[in-house]
Amino acid sequence: RGVVDLSDDQRPGKPELRLRLREGSYALGLNASMIASQLRAGFYGSTADEIQLGPESYEIDVGLDDRDKSSLDDLREFRILTGSGDQVPLGSIVDMESSRGFARINRINGQRTVTLTGDVDTEQGNVSQILSDTEAKFMPELRQRYPDIRISLKGQSSESAETGSSMASGFLIGLVGIFILLSFQFRSYIEPLAVMSVIPLALIGVIWGHLLMGLELSMPSMMGAISLAGIVVNDSILLVVFLKMRAREGHPIPEAAKMASRERFRAVLLTSLTTIAGLTPLLAETSLQAQVMIPLAASIIFGLMTSTLLVLLVVPALFSVFSDFGWVSLERELAQDNPFEEGQAEQLPPENRP
Repeated sequence: RGVVDLSDDQRPGKPELRLRLREGSYALGLNASMIASQLRAGFYGSTADEIQLGPESYEIDVGLDDRDKSSLDDLREFRILTGSGDQVPLGSIVDMESSRGFARINRINGQRTVTLTGDVDTEQGNVSQILSDTEAKFMPELRQRYPDIRISLKGQSSESAETGSSMASGFLIGLVGIFILLSFQFRSYIEPLAVMSVIPLALIGVIWGHLLMGLELSMPSMMGAISLAGIVVNDSILLVVFLKMRAREGHPIPEAAKMASRERFRAVLLTSLTTIAGLTPLLAETSLQAQVMIPLAASIIFGLMTSTLLVLLVVPALFSVFSDFGWVSLERELAQDNPFEEGQAEQLPPENRP
């Protein structure tokens, strides 16, 4: 459904007659090659001999008279010589059917090819779904019937696969880069995972946003979802920084998590609302040029909505779990931030003590 203007590059040629041997023809000592050679000799002629007269050479061609090959009845009554020397009418040993051949045979790198092309009405069908359904239901039977056939997908499908592979590799590189930067920031390999946990949470909003808007998940949608990885971690970073600040002040980690969520609620909300407000007009755009950008904007807007709500709950909770396992080392960081040896701070005036 949704596929229109489906066509291939095989163009029909002239009308032709196709002959197929009937059962029992092999008992007469005949095969397809013998019948074809006799038909060619009768209707196209065959060189019987070549004679030399002085400096000139002449070929002697033997064939049917034009009056004996002017109708289909002449073809059916054409006499075929069997292996035993008898003659039988062609119509008694073959089945004839009228059809059309191909005007040309296409080849790519020496391989015979057929190219099938078509357009998709995006309001009725999705290219990825159509190709997935074709590969699941049609391709296996086709390969079973013709084991030597090779199938390759090109055009939009090939470009989408190439773009998807490039986006996936870029997304992984981005995640590794974010993890490395956060590892330097927090001096830990575990705590960055709490910050980055908000990235998959944004995908919840991406999926529900497309369902509410009636949009298909497309390549621009994936681009918007990937770009969220660098957007949603900002609020998560500040939330964890405030959480650790309150923990250094002596508050237990669960209490520090609650305080950080309350204190950063307004900043997180305003940061997300400004981005959402800036992209919302794009969702209402009706121009043709903006249709490609609407799925991207929907991914960012709804993904940001979801992550804004969940970051205030999931990240503090996950950080508290890490603390229960002993994966958060606030004392070590406090010791690194305090340059005074133990007992030296008490010797300073009160206003200069850390």
